[in-house]
Amino acid sequence: MLKKLMLIALAVSLFACPALAQERTIVFATDSTWPPMEFVDANKEIVGYAIDYMNAAAKEAGFKAEFKAVAWDGIFAGLDAGKYDAICSSVSITEDRKATMDFSTPYFRVKQAVIVPKDSTVKSLDDLVGQKVGSQISTTGTFAVNAKEGVISKTYDEVGLAIEDLHNGRIAAVVCDDPVAAQYAMQNERYKDVLKIATVIETNEVEYYGIAMKKGNTEVLELVNKGIAAVKAKGIEDQLKSKWIGQ
Repeated sequence: MLKKLMLIALAVSLFACPALAQERTIVFATDSTWPPMEFVDANKEIVGYAIDYMNAAAKEAGFKAEFKAVAWDGIFAGLDAGKYDAICSSVSITEDRKATMDFSTPYFRVKQAVIVPKDSTVKSLDDLVGQKVGSQISTTGTFAVNAKEGVISKTYDEVGLAIEDLHNGRIAAVVCDDPVAAQYAMQNERYKDVLKIATVIETNEVEYYGIAMKKGNTEVLELVNKGIAAVKAKGIEDQLKSKWIGQ
């Protein structure tokens, strides 16, 4: 009898609070090796600008955000296989990617930066012809390296491995997203005194991050876009930039 009364009470509470009954959990895959956007902190928790951003978007739009660590190399295949609802992992919106998946409203503008040793005289990719340049596999950093004829591309599963090879003199430079480059070359205690950003690659196309999801998943797309719009409108985005990106 007590169990039946408890079930009735639960049903009444859900009826009285539709938001509680209807809250949607969206599972986001993230390659947590891309500081300060998404990475694992000293407490083994996934943190970063994009994580805070999507948690704020979830609060504003009325859904719950859950994050699942996934290696970059298989992150798009996992989305296609339905292993998660979306990807929150500094995914640049490109025409090729838009052909196979849908994207949210952009949430961060990004450029490609070239990291070199402090004593390097490199000023552009032109100066790296004939030399090895590292990047994380299947990223826009790799696309930029491959687009420069004569530069030898060396790809890595994680950008941190490329940075370490640069530090050890195995490659001449690393190309990656500018907030990540700034974190490694200007803030990381291991590298900030020995590495620098040589240049930012200028292109005709503006590059933005977006949340990726399977084509036609309008439910997730609408919820995420609603949250992003609120984060921008309420100034939360600026607060997060100040916290994670700085100047």
